[in-house]
Amino acid sequence: MSRPVVKALWGAAALVLVAGCSSGTATGEGPGAAPSASVSATPSSPSASSSASAGGRVTVAGTLTEGLKSPWGLAELPGGDLLVSSRDERTITRIDGRTGAKTVLGEVPGVVPGGEGGLLGIAVRDGRVYAYLTAASDNRIVRMRYGGGEGDRLGPPEPVLTGIPKGFVHNGGRIAFGPDGMLYAGTGETGRTGLAQDRKSLGGKILRMTPEGRPAPGNPFPGSVVYSYGHRNVQGLAWDPEGRLWAAEFGQNTWDELNRVEPGRNYGWPRVEGRAGKPGFVDPVAQWPTSEASPSGIAYARGAIWMAGLRGERLWRVPLSGAERSGEPEAFLTGEYGRLRTVLAVGGDGLRLVTSETDTRGTPGPGDDRILRLEVR
Repeated sequence: MSRPVVKALWGAAALVLVAGCSSGTATGEGPGAAPSASVSATPSSPSASSSASAGGRVTVAGTLTEGLKSPWGLAELPGGDLLVSSRDERTITRIDGRTGAKTVLGEVPGVVPGGEGGLLGIAVRDGRVYAYLTAASDNRIVRMRYGGGEGDRLGPPEPVLTGIPKGFVHNGGRIAFGPDGMLYAGTGETGRTGLAQDRKSLGGKILRMTPEGRPAPGNPFPGSVVYSYGHRNVQGLAWDPEGRLWAAEFGQNTWDELNRVEPGRNYGWPRVEGRAGKPGFVDPVAQWPTSEASPSGIAYARGAIWMAGLRGERLWRVPLSGAERSGEPEAFLTGEYGRLRTVLAVGGDGLRLVTSETDTRGTPGPGDDRILRLEVR
């Protein structure tokens, strides 16, 4: 059964869920007010699972696994197996990279799900699993020992960084190790917009730290883990082969953004949303109406950033040439698999794509949620 048919069958449930969502002013992931007719969208070509643009196409090679509940973070283990976190179930599950078989490694203690908070991004390094989670008093990053064997379980969580502001919305949550070996985290301003411009706050920022949670050498603000500021809600982090950092960010009612992130720079929120051309603020490399994106995870593969869209229910390809965009963004898989949460590059030409229909804002059908195997050519 195709995804559009499944969505039609589950349409009655969607009415209840949509009725419970507030506008984009209050949430970073749900429906927002549509742009006015005078606002033009970034052009895109028609989307399809195998449509092509200059130098890039993606095809769905199959479903790796299904039956996941509120999946959020995704990380690859040595050898090709995957770890996936469940925002609301508070668990981390190992996925066999060949067969898709699932093994629950355990529940992470101290996670307090609610709204857009819970067990969010994960990363793997040196026999430890790092996790960004919402606790009773804050958002924080912890790490747990994990040997990686079939019978291994997660060790107890050890705090790495605490004190990240939490809220019902805009908790950020993506973490990743950069090519410099440092740990990066995208945070949200929790709906308190002033936090984004306050360099003393960890909210509305991209953070850079050592694996132990200390300010990384070379950070722009001495003694601080803050790497960039003026962000609304960052849930996508990726690096290109030259080590440049890219980040996806939820807009409010008008523009979602893809930014090239440089240390110490101000990305504008709440004074600026989208391109403004104002001194002191960095304009995005690409922008979309919130109805077409609501971006979460991103990955780099074959000369482009691939960006998963929640409300937009599509996978965006943004072609790059060095530090610049080299063509118009193109949409793939529009409406075929529902809300898309996380995309991970594997090997030279593979992607793993996580759907997000069971996050209370989707219209889940049989098999949701799933991890798809994509091929980029």
